[in-house]
Amino acid sequence: MTLYLLVKYLHVLGAIVILGTGTGIAFFMLMAHRTNDAEFIARTASVVVIADAVFTLSAVILQPVTGGLLMMLSAMPITERWLLASLGLYVFAGLFWVPVVFMQIEMRDLARKAAEQRGALPERYFVLYRRWFAFGFPGFGATMLILWLMIAKPF
Repeated sequence: MTLYLLVKYLHVLGAIVILGTGTGIAFFMLMAHRTNDAEFIARTASVVVIADAVFTLSAVILQPVTGGLLMMLSAMPITERWLLASLGLYVFAGLFWVPVVFMQIEMRDLARKAAEQRGALPERYFVLYRRWFAFGFPGFGATMLILWLMIAKPF
């Protein structure tokens, strides 16, 4: 196996991890939220925060490293339009992902507090959930577009 293929494999793997973890996190948070059970939401959000820190963050760091190596190994200029579009979308997705991480942490903490007090989830939790849900669409959509650009290189 050549170095180029190894780096390309790691780059594709990183994309899979970002998309897979993002999809899984969204699914489990949505299912937990639907229960309206503060204790269950707190436990689910705790795992989600860990998954984002371990899997998503490592893949988010891996992508520009492996992408840069692929450019170097293939002598591809950064001025390729599909690549510039991908990089712009990567930054765009990050602008939605970073706040989502902090929203998940606060939602977890609010759910924990409600569970400890055996009370209802506070309104702040629901405000954060709606924002978290809304932020997922542009962030995930940008990631899907990046994947298409990586494969198709349309321009």
